[in-house]
Amino acid sequence: MKNLLFKLFLLLFLITNTHLPSLYAQTAGKVENGTRTIYLIRHGDYNQTDERDEFTGRELTPLGIAQAKLLATRLKATPVEFSSLISSTMTRARQTAEIINQDFPELKLKQDSLICECTPPSWSKDLMSGVDTTEKELCIVNVEQAFNKYFIPSPDEKDRHDLIVCHGNVIRYLVTKVLNVNTLSWLQMSITNCSLTIIRIKPDGSKKLDTFSDYGHIPENMRTFTGGENETKELTIPSLK
Repeated sequence: MKNLLFKLFLLLFLITNTHLPSLYAQTAGKVENGTRTIYLIRHGDYNQTDERDEFTGRELTPLGIAQAKLLATRLKATPVEFSSLISSTMTRARQTAEIINQDFPELKLKQDSLICECTPPSWSKDLMSGVDTTEKELCIVNVEQAFNKYFIPSPDEKDRHDLIVCHGNVIRYLVTKVLNVNTLSWLQMSITNCSLTIIRIKPDGSKKLDTFSDYGHIPENMRTFTGGENETKELTIPSLK
Protein backbone atom coordinates (compact mmCIF):
# COMPACT_ATOMS: atom_id res chain seq x y z
CA MET A 1 0.00 0.00 0.00
CA LYS A 2 2.81 2.42 0.90
CA ASN A 3 4.60 1.65 -2.38
CA LEU A 4 1.40 2.32 -4.33
CA LEU A 5 0.87 5.68 -2.59
CA PHE A 6 4.47 6.66 -3.26
CA LYS A 7 4.14 5.82 -6.97
CA LEU A 8 0.92 7.84 -7.22
CA PHE A 9 2.53 10.79 -5.48
CA LEU A 10 5.56 10.62 -7.83
CA LEU A 11 3.31 10.46 -10.91
CA LEU A 12 1.29 13.46 -9.72
CA PHE A 13 4.49 15.42 -9.06
CA LEU A 14 5.83 14.75 -12.56
CA ILE A 15 2.53 15.67 -14.21
CA THR A 16 2.30 19.00 -12.38
CA ASN A 17 6.00 19.85 -12.93
CA THR A 18 6.57 19.01 -16.57
CA HIS A 19 8.69 22.13 -17.00
CA LEU A 20 11.43 20.83 -14.71
CA PRO A 21 13.36 18.70 -17.24
CA SER A 22 13.59 21.55 -19.76
CA LEU A 23 14.50 24.04 -17.03
CA TYR A 24 17.26 21.74 -15.82
CA ALA A 25 18.58 21.33 -19.36
CA GLN A 26 18.74 25.10 -19.84
CA THR A 27 20.55 25.59 -16.55
CA ALA A 28 23.01 22.75 -17.12
CA GLY A 29 23.94 24.04 -20.56
CA LYS A 30 24.34 27.65 -19.53
CA VAL A 31 27.76 29.11 -20.36
CA GLU A 32 28.96 32.25 -18.66
CA ASN A 33 29.45 35.07 -21.15
CA GLY A 34 32.71 36.97 -21.41
CA THR A 35 35.13 34.05 -21.00
CA ARG A 36 38.60 34.62 -22.40
CA THR A 37 40.27 31.46 -23.75
CA ILE A 38 44.01 31.67 -24.32
CA TYR A 39 45.68 29.14 -26.62
CA LEU A 40 49.38 29.06 -25.78
CA ILE A 41 51.29 27.54 -28.69
CA ARG A 42 54.89 26.46 -28.58
CA HIS A 43 56.77 27.13 -31.83
CA GLY A 44 57.78 24.33 -34.19
CA ASP A 45 61.08 22.48 -34.33
CA TYR A 46 63.90 24.83 -35.37
CA ASN A 47 67.56 24.85 -36.43
CA GLN A 48 69.50 24.91 -33.17
CA THR A 49 72.89 24.73 -34.92
CA ASP A 50 72.38 28.11 -36.61
CA GLU A 51 74.99 30.48 -35.18
CA ARG A 52 72.95 33.60 -35.98
CA ASP A 53 70.94 35.24 -33.22
CA GLU A 54 67.39 34.10 -32.48
CA PHE A 55 65.79 37.15 -34.08
CA THR A 56 67.35 36.77 -37.55
CA GLY A 57 68.29 33.08 -37.61
CA ARG A 58 67.26 29.84 -35.92
CA GLU A 59 64.52 29.26 -38.49
CA LEU A 60 61.99 26.43 -38.51
CA THR A 61 63.18 23.14 -39.91
CA PRO A 62 61.06 21.32 -42.53
CA LEU A 63 59.77 19.22 -39.62
CA GLY A 64 58.89 22.38 -37.70
CA ILE A 65 57.00 23.75 -40.69
CA ALA A 66 55.05 20.49 -40.99
CA GLN A 67 54.23 20.59 -37.26
CA ALA A 68 52.94 24.15 -37.62
CA LYS A 69 50.76 23.22 -40.59
CA LEU A 70 49.26 20.31 -38.64
CA LEU A 71 48.50 22.66 -35.79
CA ALA A 72 46.91 25.20 -38.12
CA THR A 73 44.67 22.48 -39.53
CA ARG A 74 43.54 21.53 -36.05
CA LEU A 75 42.82 25.15 -35.14
CA LYS A 76 40.87 25.57 -38.36
CA ALA A 77 38.65 22.67 -37.34
CA THR A 78 37.96 24.23 -33.93
CA PRO A 79 34.37 25.58 -33.91
CA VAL A 80 35.24 29.02 -32.53
CA GLU A 81 36.06 32.43 -33.95
CA PHE A 82 39.56 33.44 -32.94
CA SER A 83 39.99 37.01 -31.75
CA SER A 84 43.73 37.64 -32.04
CA LEU A 85 47.08 36.17 -33.05
CA ILE A 86 50.24 37.22 -31.20
CA SER A 87 53.79 35.85 -31.36
CA SER A 88 57.12 36.56 -29.76
CA THR A 89 59.62 38.47 -31.89
CA MET A 90 61.98 35.47 -32.20
CA THR A 91 62.22 33.88 -35.64
CA ARG A 92 60.89 30.42 -34.77
CA ALA A 93 57.78 31.76 -33.02
CA ARG A 94 57.15 34.39 -35.68
CA GLN A 95 57.39 31.83 -38.50
CA THR A 96 55.06 29.44 -36.67
CA ALA A 97 52.53 32.26 -36.27
CA GLU A 98 52.87 33.22 -39.94
CA ILE A 99 51.99 29.66 -40.98
CA ILE A 100 48.91 29.76 -38.72
CA ASN A 101 48.05 33.19 -40.15
CA GLN A 102 47.77 31.67 -43.63
CA ASP A 103 44.67 29.79 -42.45
CA PHE A 104 43.36 32.81 -40.55
CA PRO A 105 44.02 35.80 -42.84
CA GLU A 106 41.38 37.84 -41.00
CA LEU A 107 43.67 38.03 -37.96
CA LYS A 108 46.37 40.69 -37.89
CA LEU A 109 49.56 39.14 -36.56
CA LYS A 110 51.09 41.16 -33.73
CA GLN A 111 54.45 40.60 -32.04
CA ASP A 112 55.46 41.07 -28.43
CA SER A 113 59.00 40.89 -27.03
CA LEU A 114 57.66 40.18 -23.52
CA ILE A 115 56.99 36.56 -24.49
CA CYS A 116 60.42 35.85 -26.01
CA GLU A 117 62.22 32.77 -24.72
CA CYS A 118 64.18 33.12 -21.51
CA THR A 119 65.22 31.00 -18.55
CA PRO A 120 63.37 31.78 -15.32
CA PRO A 121 64.77 30.53 -12.00
CA SER A 122 64.26 26.84 -11.24
CA TRP A 123 65.37 24.22 -8.73
CA SER A 124 67.97 22.86 -11.17
CA LYS A 125 71.41 24.06 -10.08
CA ASP A 126 72.95 22.67 -13.28
CA LEU A 127 70.64 24.73 -15.48
CA MET A 128 70.91 27.86 -13.38
CA SER A 129 74.71 27.74 -13.35
CA GLY A 130 74.72 28.78 -17.02
CA VAL A 131 72.31 31.72 -16.58
CA ASP A 132 73.55 35.00 -15.15
CA THR A 133 71.58 36.93 -12.54
CA THR A 134 70.67 39.81 -14.85
CA GLU A 135 69.17 37.44 -17.42
CA LYS A 136 67.09 35.66 -14.78
CA GLU A 137 65.79 38.92 -13.37
CA LEU A 138 64.91 40.31 -16.81
CA CYS A 139 63.14 37.04 -17.66
CA ILE A 140 60.94 37.27 -14.57
CA VAL A 141 60.12 40.93 -15.24
CA ASN A 142 59.09 40.23 -18.86
CA VAL A 143 57.03 37.09 -18.23
CA GLU A 144 55.28 38.61 -15.22
CA GLN A 145 54.38 41.64 -17.35
CA ALA A 146 53.06 39.31 -20.07
CA PHE A 147 50.94 37.45 -17.49
CA ASN A 148 49.43 40.69 -16.20
CA LYS A 149 48.88 41.89 -19.78
CA TYR A 150 47.14 38.86 -21.27
CA PHE A 151 45.75 36.75 -18.43
CA ILE A 152 42.92 39.10 -17.59
CA PRO A 153 39.16 38.87 -18.17
CA SER A 154 37.61 39.79 -21.49
CA PRO A 155 37.12 43.58 -21.67
CA ASP A 156 33.44 43.17 -22.56
CA GLU A 157 30.72 40.55 -22.15
CA LYS A 158 31.85 38.73 -25.28
CA ASP A 159 33.86 35.53 -25.35
CA ARG A 160 37.41 35.82 -26.68
CA HIS A 161 39.74 33.22 -28.18
CA ASP A 162 43.34 34.47 -28.28
CA LEU A 163 46.22 32.65 -29.98
CA ILE A 164 49.65 33.30 -28.46
CA VAL A 165 52.70 31.69 -30.11
CA CYS A 166 55.73 31.68 -27.87
CA HIS A 167 58.20 29.33 -26.17
CA GLY A 168 58.48 26.31 -23.92
CA ASN A 169 60.02 27.98 -20.86
CA VAL A 170 57.58 30.89 -21.04
CA ILE A 171 54.52 28.66 -21.37
CA ARG A 172 55.60 26.42 -18.50
CA TYR A 173 56.23 29.41 -16.24
CA LEU A 174 52.83 30.89 -17.12
CA VAL A 175 51.15 27.59 -16.27
CA THR A 176 52.66 27.64 -12.76
CA LYS A 177 51.16 31.12 -12.36
CA VAL A 178 47.72 29.89 -13.45
CA LEU A 179 47.90 26.93 -11.06
CA ASN A 180 49.17 29.18 -8.26
CA VAL A 181 52.08 26.86 -7.49
CA ASN A 182 55.76 27.58 -6.91
CA THR A 183 57.10 29.11 -10.15
CA LEU A 184 60.40 27.24 -9.62
CA SER A 185 58.56 24.06 -10.67
CA TRP A 186 58.21 25.06 -14.35
CA LEU A 187 61.14 22.84 -15.37
CA GLN A 188 59.32 19.71 -14.17
CA MET A 189 56.95 19.87 -17.12
CA SER A 190 57.63 18.49 -20.58
CA ILE A 191 56.27 20.48 -23.52
CA THR A 192 55.93 19.51 -27.18
CA ASN A 193 56.66 21.66 -30.24
CA CYS A 194 53.46 23.08 -31.75
CA SER A 195 51.40 21.79 -28.83
CA LEU A 196 48.35 23.51 -27.39
CA THR A 197 48.07 24.71 -23.80
CA ILE A 198 44.59 26.11 -23.20
CA ILE A 199 43.63 28.36 -20.30
CA ARG A 200 40.22 29.84 -19.61
CA ILE A 201 39.72 33.10 -17.72
CA LYS A 202 36.26 33.83 -16.32
CA PRO A 203 34.78 37.34 -15.98
CA ASP A 204 35.64 37.31 -12.27
CA GLY A 205 39.33 36.75 -13.12
CA SER A 206 39.50 33.13 -12.00
CA LYS A 207 41.71 30.92 -14.19
CA LYS A 208 41.45 27.27 -15.17
CA LEU A 209 43.98 25.13 -17.01
CA ASP A 210 41.97 23.25 -19.62
CA THR A 211 44.80 21.32 -21.25
CA PHE A 212 48.61 21.33 -21.24
CA SER A 213 50.95 20.44 -24.14
CA ASP A 214 48.22 18.73 -26.16
CA TYR A 215 49.87 17.36 -29.30
CA GLY A 216 47.10 15.07 -30.51
CA HIS A 217 47.33 16.62 -33.98
CA ILE A 218 50.99 15.58 -34.37
CA PRO A 219 51.89 11.92 -35.16
CA GLU A 220 54.26 10.40 -32.64
CA ASN A 221 57.02 10.00 -35.22
CA MET A 222 56.89 13.76 -35.87
CA ARG A 223 56.88 14.78 -32.22
CA THR A 224 59.76 16.78 -30.73
CA PHE A 225 59.68 18.11 -27.20
CA THR A 226 61.57 19.67 -24.32
CA GLY A 227 61.83 18.21 -20.86
CA GLY A 228 62.58 14.54 -21.47
CA GLU A 229 64.56 12.05 -23.54
CA ASN A 230 64.02 13.79 -26.86
CA GLU A 231 65.22 12.11 -30.03
CA THR A 232 66.58 14.25 -32.88
CA LYS A 233 64.31 13.87 -35.91
CA GLU A 234 64.27 15.10 -39.48
CA LEU A 235 61.51 15.23 -42.03
CA THR A 236 62.58 13.14 -45.04
CA ILE A 237 60.94 12.19 -48.32
CA PRO A 238 60.29 8.43 -48.44
CA SER A 239 61.78 6.46 -51.30
CA LEU A 240 59.39 5.30 -54.02
CA LYS A 241 61.42 2.16 -54.68
